[in-house]
Amino acid sequence: MTEQASPDGLAEQLRAARQWAGITQEQLAGLSTVSVRAIRDLEQGRVRHPRRETLRLLAGAMRLSDARRAALELAVEGAEAGTVMREAYGAELAPPPKPLRRLVGRAEELRVLTGLLATEHERLLSVVGLAGVGKTRLAQEAALLLHGRDRTPVVWVDMTDSAPPAAGPAGTRSPRSALTGWARSLALGGRGLDELASVIRGRATLLVLDGHDTGPHLTPPLLELLHVCERLKVLITTREPHRTPGNRMLPLGPLPVPDPEPGESPGGAEVPGVSLTAGEPAVELMLSYVGHMRPDLMPGDSLVRTVARISRALDGVPRAMEAAASWLLLRSPAELLRIARTTPLDVVDDVTAGDTGDAGGEGLAALLAAAVARLDDGPAALLGDLSLLPDGWSADQAAAGLSATPAAVVRDVHALMLRGLVRRLPGEEDGAPRFGVLNLVRQLAAERAASLVPATALVSS
Repeated sequence: MTEQASPDGLAEQLRAARQWAGITQEQLAGLSTVSVRAIRDLEQGRVRHPRRETLRLLAGAMRLSDARRAALELAVEGAEAGTVMREAYGAELAPPPKPLRRLVGRAEELRVLTGLLATEHERLLSVVGLAGVGKTRLAQEAALLLHGRDRTPVVWVDMTDSAPPAAGPAGTRSPRSALTGWARSLALGGRGLDELASVIRGRATLLVLDGHDTGPHLTPPLLELLHVCERLKVLITTREPHRTPGNRMLPLGPLPVPDPEPGESPGGAEVPGVSLTAGEPAVELMLSYVGHMRPDLMPGDSLVRTVARISRALDGVPRAMEAAASWLLLRSPAELLRIARTTPLDVVDDVTAGDTGDAGGEGLAALLAAAVARLDDGPAALLGDLSLLPDGWSADQAAAGLSATPAAVVRDVHALMLRGLVRRLPGEEDGAPRFGVLNLVRQLAAERAASLVPATALVSS
């Protein structure tokens, strides 16, 4: 009985490539000088160990790209994955994922990130911030620019993927999965150093570890890869700061939100004569979400004001605003604004997500709660105290009103800002920056602080 090829094996790879090229077996035989019978045997899985020269003749006749050619060779049992990858490695074999939406309101952050990636001296960078703030999207845009402009290979590894890291190329049938499997294994302290280093060698490469929240330091194998491959750069997106020496941290805060309107009532009543804020990045993004979910809502002055207030109540966090817009299927904009102001965590998970959250199993509300829970007791107590203050406090004012030394308060405020729980507000008074606790975490912060014994308390002035 004829042995059939596996679903990802050589037979299917070759058949799919020929169909993609739009030619018959007879035409392929004429173009490649490989017999029709040999091609038929390969496509039916009768030949499991063809000569590499045969595959090269077929790939050349079908004008396969380097990535398709490598995939074809890796489908052969016993293929030397390292050799195949070294020959095919390049920008085409290792592209970044293509985003589905345009980047909104991150021009300055993108300029800084791409500038650092373009220098020779910055080789380890991490974009750190709150869940849902847009770290992955910013990294995608920067990687796309480098890939398109400089033809830099980008090895993109989704570290939030629940799939186990690849043990090695022996069971791999895709060039990209071989690269990402080696890189994921290294990031988790496993094997793959020799294989990945032999492929990258002296080639300028960007390795992106998206969602690498497993610890404050890079693993020794990954650091060794940086030493061995002198033109390799590593970009990390993470919710927790990485403390590896030489790491350049780029804190990413929420999108800018509009200032409260002059005379705006706490209940959000209409205020005649105030200017619209549709040009603010957070409002622009929120309006796009609303338009996609409820195209029947006309973007007049009243809706724009309500959307601006919702975006402010949700701190300009893109994922929170997108999830909130999904609730417009059940709520009016005015109702959504009321909930966003009073209990924002009730609308930060998509209405269709139920209790399962996103693909990783966690909704944004759970991720925000985890961010507060991970805080050490000192910063957690301070965050609870700061959540009671109205926005616009300076670090010195906070220190003056709390039973803690100014140096300790400033240090903890810095730690809270790195994690995206405290944001810097636009404008400065008397040269002192002003800050505020995110509305999304105020209740969480108060609950965490109340659980501490003894809890830090505000000192009455």
